[in-house]
Amino acid sequence: MRKMLNALYGLSGVLAALFLVGIAVVILLQIFGRMLDFVVDSTEIAGFFLAASSFLGLAYSLRHGAHIRVSMLLAVSNKQQKRLMEMWCCACSAALVGYLAWNVILFTIESHEFGDVSPGLAAIPFWIPQSGMALGLVLMTVALLDDLVCIALGKDPSYSTQTDTPLE
Repeated sequence: MRKMLNALYGLSGVLAALFLVGIAVVILLQIFGRMLDFVVDSTEIAGFFLAASSFLGLAYSLRHGAHIRVSMLLAVSNKQQKRLMEMWCCACSAALVGYLAWNVILFTIESHEFGDVSPGLAAIPFWIPQSGMALGLVLMTVALLDDLVCIALGKDPSYSTQTDTPLE
């Protein structure tokens, strides 16, 4: 199970990186398009790619300790208090992100059912970029629950860094 989850988090990081590369490609297409007199709607597509990259990168970033954490209270806590606070934070975060994921999934389904499209030149169906957001939020929820279980089992969370003191 650990191998599969780590592969899933790694895949989300790769997808986030590919969407960043996609932004660069779209911008280059716009530059060359202007030189060759054809139009590329780069602003809208780059915005969709940015949203997909941002949301798909959430779980990968969490697992590698790249999210900002305020750990002042943890620094002055004993091991048991620290473990309880970490569990509380992961549980509350998972609940909040899970709630967001659920609503974004419903919003994506609604966009598909109504046939909503973007107002730009390309008229991209909105459910396509919204799917990247929904997937990213689902993966973030899974990553938070994964860390919650690890902490409950007495292990250090994946996001702890070298400067953090271990929970054990």
